[in-house]
Amino acid sequence: MAAVSEQSSLALRGKIAIWWLIASEVMIFGGAVGSYILARAAGPGWSAEAAHLSTSLATINTFVLLTSSMTMAMAFASYQKGDQREVRRFLLLTILLGLAFLGIKAYEYTSHIMEGDVPWSGSFWSFYYALTGLHALHVIAGAIVNFILFLAAGRGLSTGYRIEIAGLYWHFVDIVWIFLFPLLYLSY
Repeated sequence: MAAVSEQSSLALRGKIAIWWLIASEVMIFGGAVGSYILARAAGPGWSAEAAHLSTSLATINTFVLLTSSMTMAMAFASYQKGDQREVRRFLLLTILLGLAFLGIKAYEYTSHIMEGDVPWSGSFWSFYYALTGLHALHVIAGAIVNFILFLAAGRGLSTGYRIEIAGLYWHFVDIVWIFLFPLLYLSY
């Protein structure tokens, strides 16, 4: 009984901690996105620069990231059913989809840099690289956490509430992209 209570207490503390982390991240992204909106509203020329972005690549990336959110939820559902094999499978899919997202983003960055669209090319590009780069760092962090959970699940270690906590973070990262996608790619 004491072990269950301790596990429950750890889960509660973990959930509180992740919500505090998410709240602080909302402040960071909120400030950055708010600055972008204000700067864009204050000056001309943003549409011409935004037109260089690939809406089709960003749409594919949106689909990839949203699908990874689904696989993360399926990993937690598999844990609730007690199916460790499925937990590992869905965590691996989540990681691979996160890496696919990063690969597409790296291709985008490479294309822009080859065209001379670098962060110091103008305000739009500064914001573009700052916002998407910050988001990419969060995808990397989430993929690392998911990989650690994948390894733990492979060793038969209990990952339940940890998967739930990692899922909250992963879903937050997806939600941030849902805001960035239209602001950067669809508003020209």
